[in-house]
Amino acid sequence: MHKMCHGASGFAPMMQGFAIFLRGRPSRLSATLPTTMSSSDDALVQLRNVTFGYGERVVLRDLSLTVPRGKVTAIMGASGGGKTTVLRLIGGQQRAQQGQVLLAGQDVGRMDAAQLYAARRRMGMLFQFGALFTDMSVFENVAFPLREHTDLPEELIRDIVLMKLHAVGLRGARDLMPSQVSGGMARRVALARAIALDPDLIMYDEPFAGLDPISLGTAAQLIRELNNAMGLTTIIVSHDLDETFRLADHVIILGPGTVAAQGTPDEVRASQDPLVHQFVNALPTGPVPFQYPGPSVAQDFGPVGAQQQGGGVS
Repeated sequence: MHKMCHGASGFAPMMQGFAIFLRGRPSRLSATLPTTMSSSDDALVQLRNVTFGYGERVVLRDLSLTVPRGKVTAIMGASGGGKTTVLRLIGGQQRAQQGQVLLAGQDVGRMDAAQLYAARRRMGMLFQFGALFTDMSVFENVAFPLREHTDLPEELIRDIVLMKLHAVGLRGARDLMPSQVSGGMARRVALARAIALDPDLIMYDEPFAGLDPISLGTAAQLIRELNNAMGLTTIIVSHDLDETFRLADHVIILGPGTVAAQGTPDEVRASQDPLVHQFVNALPTGPVPFQYPGPSVAQDFGPVGAQQQGGGVS
Protein backbone atom coordinates (compact mmCIF):
# COMPACT_ATOMS: atom_id res chain seq x y z
CA MET A 1 0.00 0.00 0.00
CA HIS A 2 2.74 2.45 0.95
CA LYS A 3 4.55 1.85 -2.32
CA MET A 4 1.38 2.38 -4.32
CA CYS A 5 0.67 5.68 -2.63
CA HIS A 6 4.10 6.98 -3.53
CA GLY A 7 3.32 5.95 -7.10
CA ALA A 8 0.27 8.21 -7.10
CA SER A 9 2.13 11.22 -5.72
CA GLY A 10 5.16 10.55 -7.90
CA PHE A 11 2.96 10.97 -10.94
CA ALA A 12 1.83 14.43 -9.81
CA PRO A 13 3.77 16.45 -12.45
CA MET A 14 2.59 14.16 -15.26
CA MET A 15 -1.01 14.25 -14.00
CA GLN A 16 -0.94 18.03 -13.80
CA GLY A 17 0.46 18.21 -17.32
CA PHE A 18 -2.29 16.00 -18.71
CA ALA A 19 -4.88 18.05 -16.78
CA ILE A 20 -3.67 21.25 -18.43
CA PHE A 21 -3.65 19.53 -21.81
CA LEU A 22 -7.17 18.08 -21.50
CA ARG A 23 -8.71 21.23 -20.09
CA GLY A 24 -7.14 23.36 -22.78
CA ARG A 25 -7.95 21.07 -25.70
CA PRO A 26 -11.24 21.80 -27.56
CA SER A 27 -13.88 19.12 -27.11
CA ARG A 28 -17.27 18.49 -28.64
CA LEU A 29 -18.83 20.40 -25.72
CA SER A 30 -16.26 23.10 -25.07
CA ALA A 31 -18.51 25.89 -26.28
CA THR A 32 -21.15 25.25 -23.62
CA LEU A 33 -19.08 25.65 -20.45
CA PRO A 34 -15.83 27.38 -19.48
CA THR A 35 -12.83 25.07 -19.65
CA THR A 36 -12.05 25.67 -15.98
CA MET A 37 -14.46 25.88 -13.10
CA SER A 38 -13.67 29.15 -11.41
CA SER A 39 -15.74 31.27 -9.06
CA SER A 40 -15.24 34.39 -7.02
CA ASP A 41 -14.76 32.55 -3.71
CA ASP A 42 -13.23 29.39 -2.30
CA ALA A 43 -16.38 27.26 -2.71
CA LEU A 44 -16.66 24.96 -5.71
CA VAL A 45 -20.09 23.66 -4.66
CA GLN A 46 -22.81 25.46 -2.73
CA LEU A 47 -26.33 24.42 -1.82
CA ARG A 48 -28.49 27.38 -0.87
CA ASN A 49 -31.81 26.81 0.90
CA VAL A 50 -32.42 23.59 -1.00
CA THR A 51 -35.62 21.62 -0.49
CA PHE A 52 -36.13 18.27 -2.19
CA GLY A 53 -38.30 15.23 -1.67
CA TYR A 54 -39.50 12.02 -3.25
CA GLY A 55 -43.27 12.22 -3.54
CA GLU A 56 -44.66 13.38 -0.21
CA ARG A 57 -41.48 12.48 1.69
CA VAL A 58 -39.26 15.54 2.17
CA VAL A 59 -35.60 14.47 2.29
CA LEU A 60 -33.87 17.87 2.36
CA ARG A 61 -35.50 20.93 3.91
CA ASP A 62 -34.00 24.40 3.43
CA LEU A 63 -30.53 22.84 3.31
CA SER A 64 -27.48 25.08 2.91
CA LEU A 65 -23.90 23.82 2.76
CA THR A 66 -20.57 24.68 1.18
CA VAL A 67 -17.89 22.43 -0.29
CA PRO A 68 -14.52 24.22 -0.18
CA ARG A 69 -12.33 24.09 -3.26
CA GLY A 70 -9.30 21.79 -3.17
CA LYS A 71 -10.36 19.99 0.02
CA VAL A 72 -11.73 16.56 0.91
CA THR A 73 -15.25 17.05 2.24
CA ALA A 74 -17.14 14.20 3.88
CA ILE A 75 -20.94 14.16 3.96
CA MET A 76 -22.14 11.83 6.69
CA GLY A 77 -25.23 11.05 8.73
CA ALA A 78 -27.82 8.40 9.44
CA SER A 79 -29.21 6.24 6.65
CA GLY A 80 -31.97 7.95 4.69
CA GLY A 81 -30.73 11.42 5.65
CA GLY A 82 -30.21 12.62 2.07
CA LYS A 83 -26.47 12.13 1.55
CA THR A 84 -26.69 10.39 -1.83
CA THR A 85 -29.50 12.77 -2.80
CA VAL A 86 -27.02 15.66 -2.37
CA LEU A 87 -24.67 13.96 -4.86
CA ARG A 88 -27.56 13.50 -7.32
CA LEU A 89 -28.46 17.16 -7.05
CA ILE A 90 -24.86 18.25 -7.68
CA GLY A 91 -24.62 15.92 -10.69
CA GLY A 92 -27.96 17.10 -12.08
CA GLN A 93 -29.67 13.71 -11.83
CA GLN A 94 -32.29 15.42 -9.69
CA ARG A 95 -33.42 19.04 -9.63
CA ALA A 96 -33.99 20.98 -6.41
CA GLN A 97 -37.66 21.79 -5.83
CA GLN A 98 -36.62 24.98 -4.06
CA GLY A 99 -33.30 26.76 -3.68
CA GLN A 100 -30.09 26.63 -5.70
CA VAL A 101 -27.37 24.06 -6.34
CA LEU A 102 -24.33 26.02 -7.51
CA LEU A 103 -21.34 24.49 -9.25
CA ALA A 104 -18.59 27.09 -9.61
CA GLY A 105 -21.27 29.75 -9.30
CA GLN A 106 -23.57 28.24 -11.95
CA ASP A 107 -27.01 26.95 -11.00
CA VAL A 108 -27.14 23.27 -11.97
CA GLY A 109 -30.95 23.35 -11.86
CA ARG A 110 -31.06 25.94 -14.64
CA MET A 111 -28.66 24.20 -17.01
CA ASP A 112 -29.99 22.82 -20.28
CA ALA A 113 -29.01 19.35 -21.46
CA ALA A 114 -25.87 20.49 -23.31
CA GLN A 115 -24.65 22.62 -20.38
CA LEU A 116 -25.30 19.82 -17.92
CA TYR A 117 -23.47 17.29 -20.08
CA ALA A 118 -20.51 19.67 -20.30
CA ALA A 119 -20.55 20.25 -16.54
CA ARG A 120 -20.49 16.51 -15.91
CA ARG A 121 -17.35 16.31 -18.01
CA ARG A 122 -15.70 18.26 -15.18
CA MET A 123 -16.94 15.78 -12.59
CA GLY A 124 -15.79 12.29 -11.73
CA MET A 125 -18.09 9.85 -9.95
CA LEU A 126 -17.10 6.68 -8.13
CA PHE A 127 -20.27 4.69 -7.63
CA GLN A 128 -20.79 2.25 -4.80
CA PHE A 129 -19.16 -1.09 -5.77
CA GLY A 130 -17.57 0.47 -8.87
CA ALA A 131 -20.30 0.03 -11.54
CA LEU A 132 -17.81 -1.15 -14.18
CA PHE A 133 -18.99 -2.17 -17.64
CA THR A 134 -18.89 -5.94 -17.34
CA ASP A 135 -18.35 -6.57 -21.07
CA MET A 136 -15.30 -4.26 -21.25
CA SER A 137 -11.77 -4.93 -20.08
CA VAL A 138 -10.13 -2.87 -17.36
CA PHE A 139 -8.37 -0.82 -20.07
CA GLU A 140 -11.58 -0.21 -22.03
CA ASN A 141 -13.46 0.84 -18.89
CA VAL A 142 -10.93 3.58 -18.15
CA ALA A 143 -10.74 4.62 -21.81
CA PHE A 144 -14.52 4.98 -22.12
CA PRO A 145 -14.90 8.60 -20.87
CA LEU A 146 -11.92 9.71 -22.97
CA ARG A 147 -13.51 8.31 -26.12
CA GLU A 148 -16.94 9.63 -25.17
CA HIS A 149 -15.95 13.20 -24.34
CA THR A 150 -12.79 13.94 -26.35
CA ASP A 151 -11.35 13.58 -29.84
CA LEU A 152 -7.94 12.48 -28.61
CA PRO A 153 -5.96 10.07 -30.81
CA GLU A 154 -5.80 6.45 -29.68
CA GLU A 155 -2.08 6.68 -28.96
CA LEU A 156 -2.66 9.44 -26.42
CA ILE A 157 -5.69 7.68 -24.95
CA ARG A 158 -3.50 4.62 -24.38
CA ASP A 159 -0.89 6.67 -22.53
CA ILE A 160 -3.50 8.41 -20.34
CA VAL A 161 -5.25 5.13 -19.48
CA LEU A 162 -2.00 3.43 -18.51
CA MET A 163 -0.98 6.46 -16.45
CA LYS A 164 -4.28 6.41 -14.54
CA LEU A 165 -4.06 2.66 -13.98
CA HIS A 166 -0.46 3.04 -12.80
CA ALA A 167 -1.60 5.69 -10.31
CA VAL A 168 -4.00 3.19 -8.71
CA GLY A 169 -1.53 0.30 -8.91
CA LEU A 170 -3.27 -1.66 -11.68
CA ARG A 171 -1.33 -0.97 -14.87
CA GLY A 172 -0.54 -4.68 -15.05
CA ALA A 173 -4.25 -5.57 -14.88
CA ARG A 174 -5.19 -3.67 -18.03
CA ASP A 175 -6.31 -6.74 -19.99
CA LEU A 176 -8.39 -8.36 -17.25
CA MET A 177 -12.19 -8.36 -17.29
CA PRO A 178 -14.21 -7.06 -14.31
CA SER A 179 -15.16 -10.64 -13.41
CA GLN A 180 -11.45 -11.43 -12.98
CA VAL A 181 -10.65 -8.72 -10.40
CA SER A 182 -11.48 -8.53 -6.71
CA GLY A 183 -13.93 -6.05 -5.21
CA GLY A 184 -11.13 -3.80 -4.00
CA MET A 185 -9.44 -3.89 -7.41
CA ALA A 186 -12.74 -3.09 -9.14
CA ARG A 187 -13.10 -0.01 -6.93
CA ARG A 188 -9.60 1.11 -7.95
CA VAL A 189 -10.38 0.60 -11.64
CA ALA A 190 -13.50 2.72 -11.14
CA LEU A 191 -11.33 5.38 -9.49
CA ALA A 192 -8.97 5.39 -12.48
CA ARG A 193 -12.00 5.84 -14.75
CA ALA A 194 -13.35 8.64 -12.56
CA ILE A 195 -10.11 10.64 -12.89
CA ALA A 196 -9.56 9.86 -16.59
CA LEU A 197 -10.67 13.35 -17.70
CA ASP A 198 -8.79 15.13 -14.89
CA PRO A 199 -11.97 16.50 -13.33
CA ASP A 200 -12.23 19.50 -11.02
CA LEU A 201 -14.66 17.66 -8.75
CA ILE A 202 -14.82 13.98 -7.85
CA MET A 203 -17.62 12.40 -5.81
CA TYR A 204 -17.46 9.07 -4.00
CA ASP A 205 -20.58 7.21 -2.89
CA GLU A 206 -19.60 4.78 -0.10
CA PRO A 207 -16.06 4.11 -1.42
CA PHE A 208 -15.16 1.90 1.57
CA ALA A 209 -18.25 -0.34 1.67
CA GLY A 210 -17.45 -4.05 1.58
CA LEU A 211 -13.65 -3.65 1.50
CA ASP A 212 -11.21 -5.64 3.60
CA PRO A 213 -8.91 -3.58 5.88
CA ILE A 214 -5.99 -3.54 3.42
CA SER A 215 -8.16 -2.52 0.46
CA LEU A 216 -9.92 0.08 2.60
CA GLY A 217 -6.64 1.64 3.70
CA THR A 218 -5.38 1.62 0.12
CA ALA A 219 -8.55 3.29 -1.17
CA ALA A 220 -8.44 5.99 1.50
CA GLN A 221 -4.79 6.77 0.85
CA LEU A 222 -5.38 6.91 -2.91
CA ILE A 223 -8.24 9.37 -2.45
CA ARG A 224 -6.00 11.68 -0.43
CA GLU A 225 -2.94 11.32 -2.67
CA LEU A 226 -4.91 11.91 -5.87
CA ASN A 227 -6.76 14.87 -4.38
CA ASN A 228 -3.44 16.52 -3.53
CA ALA A 229 -1.58 15.55 -6.70
CA MET A 230 -4.33 16.62 -9.12
CA GLY A 231 -5.66 19.63 -7.21
CA LEU A 232 -9.12 18.08 -6.94
CA THR A 233 -12.13 18.98 -4.87
CA THR A 234 -13.42 15.76 -3.32
CA ILE A 235 -16.80 14.85 -1.82
CA ILE A 236 -17.13 11.56 0.05
CA VAL A 237 -20.38 10.02 1.25
CA SER A 238 -19.47 7.34 3.76
CA HIS A 239 -20.57 5.58 6.94
CA ASP A 240 -17.01 4.54 7.86
CA LEU A 241 -16.48 7.02 10.66
CA ASP A 242 -12.85 6.38 11.65
CA GLU A 243 -11.36 6.19 8.14
CA THR A 244 -13.39 9.12 6.84
CA PHE A 245 -12.50 11.35 9.78
CA ARG A 246 -8.80 10.56 9.25
CA LEU A 247 -9.11 11.43 5.56
CA ALA A 248 -11.39 14.47 5.46
CA ASP A 249 -10.49 18.15 5.81
CA HIS A 250 -14.12 19.18 6.25
CA VAL A 251 -17.02 17.12 7.63
CA ILE A 252 -20.74 17.78 7.22
CA ILE A 253 -23.20 15.77 9.31
CA LEU A 254 -26.74 15.78 7.95
CA GLY A 255 -29.64 15.64 10.37
CA PRO A 256 -33.31 15.29 9.44
CA GLY A 257 -33.16 17.16 6.13
CA THR A 258 -30.66 19.79 7.21
CA VAL A 259 -27.08 20.27 8.49
CA ALA A 260 -26.64 19.15 12.09
CA ALA A 261 -22.92 20.07 12.27
CA GLN A 262 -19.99 20.93 10.04
CA GLY A 263 -16.34 21.79 10.48
CA THR A 264 -13.05 19.98 10.87
CA PRO A 265 -13.20 16.37 12.12
CA ASP A 266 -12.14 17.51 15.62
CA GLU A 267 -14.79 20.23 15.69
CA VAL A 268 -17.51 17.80 14.65
CA ARG A 269 -16.42 15.22 17.25
CA ALA A 270 -16.71 17.92 19.92
CA SER A 271 -20.22 18.95 18.86
CA GLN A 272 -22.84 18.95 21.61
CA ASP A 273 -25.70 18.36 19.19
CA PRO A 274 -27.50 15.19 20.38
CA LEU A 275 -27.76 13.67 16.90
CA VAL A 276 -24.09 14.32 16.14
CA HIS A 277 -23.09 12.90 19.53
CA GLN A 278 -25.09 9.75 18.84
CA PHE A 279 -23.61 9.38 15.36
CA VAL A 280 -19.92 9.95 16.09
CA ASN A 281 -20.06 7.70 19.16
CA ALA A 282 -22.14 4.97 17.45
CA LEU A 283 -24.77 5.00 20.20
CA PRO A 284 -27.88 2.83 19.75
CA THR A 285 -30.13 5.33 21.53
CA GLY A 286 -30.65 9.00 20.76
CA PRO A 287 -32.52 11.22 18.30
CA VAL A 288 -32.23 8.57 15.56
CA PRO A 289 -34.68 5.86 16.68
CA PHE A 290 -34.24 2.13 16.27
CA GLN A 291 -37.82 1.60 15.06
CA TYR A 292 -38.99 3.04 11.73
CA PRO A 293 -42.05 5.29 12.33
CA GLY A 294 -45.33 3.35 12.17
CA PRO A 295 -48.38 2.25 14.14
CA SER A 296 -47.95 1.60 17.84
CA VAL A 297 -47.60 -1.94 19.14
CA ALA A 298 -51.10 -1.68 20.65
CA GLN A 299 -52.55 -0.67 17.29
CA ASP A 300 -50.93 -3.61 15.51
CA PHE A 301 -51.39 -6.32 18.16
CA GLY A 302 -54.11 -5.01 20.46
CA PRO A 303 -53.88 -4.69 24.26
CA VAL A 304 -51.43 -7.14 25.80
CA GLY A 305 -53.24 -10.26 27.04
CA ALA A 306 -56.54 -9.37 25.36
CA GLN A 307 -56.60 -12.57 23.33
CA GLN A 308 -55.91 -14.74 26.38
CA GLN A 309 -58.67 -13.01 28.31
CA GLY A 310 -61.00 -13.59 25.40
CA GLY A 311 -61.10 -17.26 26.08
CA GLY A 312 -58.27 -19.50 24.78
CA VAL A 313 -58.01 -21.58 21.60
CA SER A 314 -61.24 -22.81 20.02
